[in-house]
Amino acid sequence: MRKISDTINRLAALRLAGTTNGFSAVSSRLTPLFDFGSNPGALNGHVYIPQTLAPNSALIVVLHGCTQNAGSYDIGAGWSDMADQHGFALLFPEQQRQNNPNLCFNWFSPGDNRRDAGEALSIRQMVAAVTARHELDPARVFVTGLSAGGAMTSVMLAAYPEIFAGGAIIAGLPYGCASTVPQAFDRMRGHGMPSTSQLSALVRAASDYKGTWPTLSIWHGTADATVSYGNAQAIIDQWRPLHRTRAAPDHVEVIGGHGRRAWTDASGREVIEEYTIQGMGHGVPLDTLSEDGFGMSGAYMLEANISSTLHICRFWGLVQANDKGAARIVTKPAPAPREQAVAYDAISNAMPPIFARGTFTHGRDTHRAGGVRKIIEDALRSAGLMR
Repeated sequence: MRKISDTINRLAALRLAGTTNGFSAVSSRLTPLFDFGSNPGALNGHVYIPQTLAPNSALIVVLHGCTQNAGSYDIGAGWSDMADQHGFALLFPEQQRQNNPNLCFNWFSPGDNRRDAGEALSIRQMVAAVTARHELDPARVFVTGLSAGGAMTSVMLAAYPEIFAGGAIIAGLPYGCASTVPQAFDRMRGHGMPSTSQLSALVRAASDYKGTWPTLSIWHGTADATVSYGNAQAIIDQWRPLHRTRAAPDHVEVIGGHGRRAWTDASGREVIEEYTIQGMGHGVPLDTLSEDGFGMSGAYMLEANISSTLHICRFWGLVQANDKGAARIVTKPAPAPREQAVAYDAISNAMPPIFARGTFTHGRDTHRAGGVRKIIEDALRSAGLMR
């Protein structure tokens, strides 16, 4: 479990940053990445290498959402804490305002969302550089992201399927579903999505790959008013034919009060999983309250009684299965695929914002009860982080 002193220090780093949107420029835990290639997408890069990293360890590529940066996303989702415990390396590509004023990865831009071009190639170059410099296992490279970062995760999995063993898309969109800004907003709201066959064809056309496709973990809140919940089903529809799975999920269960469905390939290996986070809006699902939790709740980092960071690592085989503290109910395989949910759209006919600006908040309701709460609150007050 993370020490209180580390929590206080990281909160202080956010407070001292003083930026208008509440995000620090770079977490002190991350190191800038230089000289990784031609960088046609003009992205920044940061890495985190834990002290316990062993040769041939895994690499996880983490892609932030709009208005965020590498450091704030790491603090919120708890990725470097997870890396400390389990000994894998982290790579954080980071957008610049000169590329996108809202710091969104340009997942819909034809110049950035295809193989060997723009931002996609910059991220590929970062992966190659970090893998070589730290003697990481090229067969254990994974990618994950939130919202625009989740959509860019779809891009990387489609454009470079030979590079990634697996991906995790949080509140994201399927690959190739938009090529203009108006189309991007339509797809975010669940309008005009290509058919299942068209979606799968887009991935197949993105490269000449003929091997085993990356596994996929999909996370989405049912009350997401920024990227409609229907996008989760569209991503499943895009990747199921590639893995040649049945239409119906092979496993259905409840974990932490949220539904999980999984599809297996011909060998019985789970290749696609989907977590439906009941009642959650747009953001990363977190478990910040239990002893086994990771991350810090705040803007688009949402307490949901389940750690997406932890469960994604378990799906990838980077963390041993441990169901301590999680309500888990396994049922029989579903007889038929679930109907695509009607997207929850709280903003009616208005164009949905990519992200609203906000700051990390750490009120009384995010801490444990009793003496531990008092210790934390006293420490926060001493650090000037709580009144």
